[in-house]
Amino acid sequence: MLWIKAFHVIFMVAWFAALFYLPRLFVYHASSDDAISNERFKIMERKLFYGIMTPSAIITTLLGLWILFEYVWAYASMPWMQLKLVLVAFLFIYHFYCWRLVKLFKADKNTHSHVYYRWFNEIPVFMLIGIIILVIVKPM
Repeated sequence: MLWIKAFHVIFMVAWFAALFYLPRLFVYHASSDDAISNERFKIMERKLFYGIMTPSAIITTLLGLWILFEYVWAYASMPWMQLKLVLVAFLFIYHFYCWRLVKLFKADKNTHSHVYYRWFNEIPVFMLIGIIILVIVKPM
């Protein structure tokens, strides 16, 4: 089970790296004003979302479910785990919103400024802090 936990954390780190970097690409893409940059950002966003972010999210989730089902008798009633799963659900909402934004940028229909994306980029930081504190400290 330690191998499963290790790979769960490894893929979680990869997922968060992408969750941090994709909105940063949105910042730069929203600021770009030439066709070459616009096309380059579209390629980078697509490759990051489909090649790293989504596979990492799927593998993280599958491994997390494996761990959860192994220890369901212990974790099911623990408030820290329930709250962690709520935060993970919000991560998926954020992930799918990023997917929507990738599609909007691809269609040249972005309506937000680089400032919006700078703020948007901070959201997963708070979720990561919450998840790590819940899992390590188990405050509840």
